[in-house]
Amino acid sequence: MKKLTISGRISVIVVILFLATLWFFPMWQIDLRAPQYPGGLSMQIWINNITGDVDIINGLNHYIGMSSIHKKDFAEFVFLPATMLAFMGIGVIVFIVNRKIGYYLWTVIFLFIAVFSFYDFYKWEYNYGHNLNPEAPIKVPGMSYQPPLLGYKKMLNFEALSQPHVGGWFYIAAGVMLVIITFLELKKAKK
Repeated sequence: MKKLTISGRISVIVVILFLATLWFFPMWQIDLRAPQYPGGLSMQIWINNITGDVDIINGLNHYIGMSSIHKKDFAEFVFLPATMLAFMGIGVIVFIVNRKIGYYLWTVIFLFIAVFSFYDFYKWEYNYGHNLNPEAPIKVPGMSYQPPLLGYKKMLNFEALSQPHVGGWFYIAAGVMLVIITFLELKKAKK
């Protein structure tokens, strides 16, 4: 019973394929709406890049004292792809070795990466929304402009919606699959 079940082995391949989508689709999206932008503004966060209306958002952020958003300012765009590739490589080893303990450890590593990544994203949003330039043209005492980590928030005349994009949903699905299969493998091992 130390070997993975067939569903456990198949899930290794599926998780690796799900994580591969991070190079083809954005992980996250932040949408902004305001009366002066009826079509809205959008920023997509990839595993190694930021795309969308970043230049327009940077122009607006200047007025309230937020720092500009530039790809080069984020070490995460180097470390996250390397971390995901290493994690996927460990998955190949788990598949070849075919032992439950390897799968359990693989799941724990994923959960650690996921929790750390969300914390890092929150910290990034917090810094951008709270560390404002005191010389900014528009100052609202006590106001911060941190977008929501997940969900909706109104900031002055802007509405912000932060949510997973296609790659993010596949990432979440990979994590859910790892946890479910780990639970099933543990349950089967106890019988």
